[in-house]
Amino acid sequence: MRQKDKGFLFALRHSAEHVLEQAMVELYGVDKIIMAMGPATKEGFYFDFDTPKGFSVSENDFKKIENRMKKIIAEDLPIVKEKISIEKARKLFSGNPYKQAWLDEIEATGEKVTIYRTGKEFVDLCKGPHVGSTGEIKAFKLLSIAGAYWRGDENNKMLTRIYGTAFPTKKALDEYLYNLVEAKKRDHKKLARELDLIEFSELVGSGLPMYTPKGHVLREQVYNYSRELNTKTGYQETTLPNINRAELFKVSGHYEKYRDDMFRVVSRHSKDEYFLKPMNCPQHCALFMRKAFSYRDMPVRYSAFSMLYRDEQPGEINGILRSRSFAQDDGHCFCRPDQVEQEFTKVLDVVSEALVTYGFQDYWARLSLRDPEKPEKYLGNNKVWKKAERELENIARNYNMKFVEAPGEAAIYGPKIDFMAKDSLSREWQISTVQLDMIMPERFGLTYTAKDGGKRTPLMIHRAIIGSERFIGILIEHFEGKFPVWLSPVQAVILPITDRNLSYAKSINDQLTNAGIRVELNHKPATLGAKVQEAQSQKIPYMLIVGDKEESEGGIALRLRDGMDAGQMSTGEFIEKVAGLVEGKSLEL
Repeated sequence: MRQKDKGFLFALRHSAEHVLEQAMVELYGVDKIIMAMGPATKEGFYFDFDTPKGFSVSENDFKKIENRMKKIIAEDLPIVKEKISIEKARKLFSGNPYKQAWLDEIEATGEKVTIYRTGKEFVDLCKGPHVGSTGEIKAFKLLSIAGAYWRGDENNKMLTRIYGTAFPTKKALDEYLYNLVEAKKRDHKKLARELDLIEFSELVGSGLPMYTPKGHVLREQVYNYSRELNTKTGYQETTLPNINRAELFKVSGHYEKYRDDMFRVVSRHSKDEYFLKPMNCPQHCALFMRKAFSYRDMPVRYSAFSMLYRDEQPGEINGILRSRSFAQDDGHCFCRPDQVEQEFTKVLDVVSEALVTYGFQDYWARLSLRDPEKPEKYLGNNKVWKKAERELENIARNYNMKFVEAPGEAAIYGPKIDFMAKDSLSREWQISTVQLDMIMPERFGLTYTAKDGGKRTPLMIHRAIIGSERFIGILIEHFEGKFPVWLSPVQAVILPITDRNLSYAKSINDQLTNAGIRVELNHKPATLGAKVQEAQSQKIPYMLIVGDKEESEGGIALRLRDGMDAGQMSTGEFIEKVAGLVEGKSLEL
């Protein structure tokens, strides 16, 4: 979707949210619906409101609300922006504590007050943007209702939030609603439990996932592939501790900018302050400091798969898509200025290779820059940032990369290129990242000896090919648990038809195991139909059915997980087939 289209969609959804507010006020009155706030979002829109004690709105009321919204849309009311004084705004929204709180913020920043009028009756405090009239809203749907704290602060009052979405066409809305249903079926937490991949235990702690033996196999396949790509690009793996003295993060700058998101660790034997590490880059800087490097040694490339820990808010935890403990295929390159573009190019090449291998052919690049309005969020000065952003933009252009600039999405120490990929439900995920850092090496005092004998500060590239274990959650949902053979925790299951075929089935099991195929033997006293159904529910790629005929001919009857009969073949032919698919990391069966 082009940026222009995204801008229109955002305005359309923002306008649909105003129509929702107007419908609610018209239905229930301003004494029952106290408007708080309601922005457009990436997926649609929402509206927060307060109600007097004893009155509530539920999803049972959605049909009535939607009908009133349709009436407002059919009237094609103009949506008009107006600038007013702070005094007039306070009078206009007198009696509404939430609008008054917004006006307090606007007055403190000195911004202009803008309102939007929908027709003659409805008005709301809003920055916009909006479409020209309600008639431009062609397709919308209210989705759900939930509680939400005012301003997201649990110390504030709990409000009611209605979620909805809007699209320019009914077809687009229908596709979105279909994908919503599919997304629920594919929820990685649900599938991880059904497929026995990941366990989430409150006894262990919220946001601290545990991988089962099958889940561990999946995780290792992902990271072993990243290790292959690391070798290809010259990154050497390191092992790093999970805790660090606070001094490390004070030097890196994370103590100042990131401390509230870190877990503090207390020692009985040391007065030093310790933290569980939320990232590997400061440790790799400390590792670089261990010895002297010359210009001939550069670049120095380190990788790590260490566990990381971040103190996420309880309401933000979502399985392994957002957890408190995770690993990532982290990498840091220390290089000379003349090596930066070459090193970036190597990483960009393997990122593209990885995304295609995993079946994410539809992706785009985001050039993530700092927010010039909020310099306090970042380390370093304006001069260094301008230089780094200019350098990264030139690298992207020389790579013939099409990118979209995104102010405010940079890391605290530098700009980055993020890869945004669409999954099988057309949902966008930020997966890979490559970052340019001109700040942290200087903070650590890192140097190498230049050709002229002088000391120089290296530049630092941070990169993650597929990112954190969040990617495994994305994969589970992307494939709906139906992993390609090379990723599947169990690649084949042997199903003997009768007990008299069990000895033959065990011999096949041994052959496949010796060939490196991850195989199970189902010797339960159940019918073949029940065994097939169980294998399909576990989404195992191949079912090897063996009965008297197969045993007498020394072969197998192959069935795919979708139920398709793939015919008879020898055990050797099957082993060769699987080996080829695994070696090529094929997406096909």
